Amino acid sequence: MRIDLHTHSNRSDGTDPVDVLIAHAKRDGLDVIALTDHDTADGWGEGRRAAEDLGIGFVPGIEISCKLNGISVHLLGYLLDPSYQPLAGELATVRDGRTDRIPSIVARLNGMGVALTVDEVLAQATGTPSVGRPHVADALVANGTVADRGEAFDRFLADGRPGHVSHYAIEPGRAIDVVRAAGGVPVIAHPWGRSSYKVMTPATIARLVADHGLAGIEVDHQDHSPQSRTALRAIAQELGIIYTGSSDHHGVGKIDHDLGVNTTEPEQFERLLEVAKANAAAAADATVPEAYLP
Repeated sequence: MRIDLHTHSNRSDGTDPVDVLIAHAKRDGLDVIALTDHDTADGWGEGRRAAEDLGIGFVPGIEISCKLNGISVHLLGYLLDPSYQPLAGELATVRDGRTDRIPSIVARLNGMGVALTVDEVLAQATGTPSVGRPHVADALVANGTVADRGEAFDRFLADGRPGHVSHYAIEPGRAIDVVRAAGGVPVIAHPWGRSSYKVMTPATIARLVADHGLAGIEVDHQDHSPQSRTALRAIAQELGIIYTGSSDHHGVGKIDHDLGVNTTEPEQFERLLEVAKANAAAAADATVPEAYLP
């Protein structure tokens, strides 16, 4: 069984419509796919219908923007109730923060002599409530400033680069608490990727497990070296938590993140479903979705 638990559609910063993403997953031999768009569940209904039509498993999820000590960290929440008010309120604040910083990013780029308008950015974000830096990058690609998203982030948009503007993000412990209260399963995404390795130390991961009930960490990811994967898997095993593998697929928005490039072991997926069942039973105020498994 081939299981990919981290993908994005054009409802956030992926480039594929939801139905196309699911069709590509079926084409590429996946048995189960999770849709984990940034800070939104807008694609869930369409994703489940497409999965049912094609006979592929579907897991609804969200990738939540967090920040610890000023460093970006992402949390994957699976099988949670997106209408649970504390969660819905946090996600709306995050999305508003993403969108509200676009004029400031554009102004910084303009100050560097880069030609770009807010309208050009918004034109790259049609159909999504989660406008962010990838859409700025796409606008820079479209007007010929850079060749691809990678160059846009490396030159202008990554943390510490001249076009970067911070935005509101949830503290990871708070995000884990809210995901669990919404009946979901919290898993830290690519904990040693990008800049998150600076704060996602073994001690921090252990604290999030002990104090907040973190259920797992993403181990097999393109941002992790073989050595990091080995170390992270050992941490997960020592703590008794789930470890996952996934592509973090964004369509053509990211290179080397093809669907199924990393997958989750079936035994770990079964553990995730068991945690989901337990958290759903404990979440009295949440109405949680179920995975579709044909």
